[in-house]
Amino acid sequence: MNHFLLHYLRSPLVSVCTMLLGLLLISGCAHKPAATIPAPQAVADVANRAADWQLAHMENFDYVRTFRDHTENPHGWIQGAFFVGLNRWAEHSQNADYLQALVAKGKANKWKLGDKSWHADDQVIGFTYAAVAARKNDLSLIAPTQKVFKKILANRKTHSLEYNSDPTGQGEATCQHRWCWCDALFMAPPVWAAVGKLTGNPAYLNYVDEEYQATIDYLFDKNEHLFYRDGRFFERRSKNDKKIFWSRGNGWVFAGLPLLIEQIPANDPRKQKYENLFKTMAASLLKLQQPNGFWPSSLLDKDEFNVPETSGTGFMTFGLAWGINNGLLSKAEYLPAVNAGWNGLASAVDKTGKLGWVQQVGASPEKILPEDTQLYGVGALLLAASEVSKL
Repeated sequence: MNHFLLHYLRSPLVSVCTMLLGLLLISGCAHKPAATIPAPQAVADVANRAADWQLAHMENFDYVRTFRDHTENPHGWIQGAFFVGLNRWAEHSQNADYLQALVAKGKANKWKLGDKSWHADDQVIGFTYAAVAARKNDLSLIAPTQKVFKKILANRKTHSLEYNSDPTGQGEATCQHRWCWCDALFMAPPVWAAVGKLTGNPAYLNYVDEEYQATIDYLFDKNEHLFYRDGRFFERRSKNDKKIFWSRGNGWVFAGLPLLIEQIPANDPRKQKYENLFKTMAASLLKLQQPNGFWPSSLLDKDEFNVPETSGTGFMTFGLAWGINNGLLSKAEYLPAVNAGWNGLASAVDKTGKLGWVQQVGASPEKILPEDTQLYGVGALLLAASEVSKL
């Protein structure tokens, strides 16, 4: 038995039920799955267990290995991404406790974005506010978000998307007033589009389209049909001399596309552009899924970190299932990948509901441990569950 499997077996994450499945998945010996649709109740059991565990662990984040201060930020992207997933699962399951948790989050935050409200990372929490506002038919809940967006529109930035270190410390890079890193395409565009849909103001979607296109032009590799995380990675290569396309980075984009597309009116000609981008990415991602159901942390170099990674896999599984459910992807072609992805995710949730194998906060592929968890990983799993349940 190799060291990796021994580590996995000793992990506290692994229950007796998931251990057997995990062994098959991690060994890479699993056969191509049959096109059997996962039972909705089985999916719900996993999703509810993970959601309950995470909601019960929102006060003390000592279980997070890195960036605990970022995790503690109630307005930040880490919690924001979790609540995007929880919102989706709450709407699908109509779980009263989850729906109330979303309202409670907004009230606790006074419906405000993060302190760096110009930064995409501090805008993603606004997607939850918009969802609650739509359900309650109460636009006052997005008033603080509108105020921020109007200020951004009035002081539109046009600087380069080149990723240079920010000496002021306001951001990681000087370009971050715009969407110069691919993660931002999950964090901001769906929020802007949702606010535009609720208010009927076309200025928000116009801004999204112009800025999103600039990011596509800069970061999208037209040969691999994947996104670089940011401009620093254009010439970088993995230890095996492969282009570096980060799984979670591309997962951010791929999962953000359905959230954006759903906000665009059916008769808007720009909707087709994002659907085409979604289908193009789906075709590339389908080829990169491993036999164990997971996508490697470094998409083109499966051997660099040859362990499961659940955050990217959660986002990919959500996107592919959504594509099937919305008629953009062939069920015959993509369902096996969805099944394998979901089975992998389910195997990483232990009996208490804790999700493991989540790569920690970063900007590129890195080492992952079986006990590693993070809120955005649970958000990704809940997004996936919401669509897999509809199959």
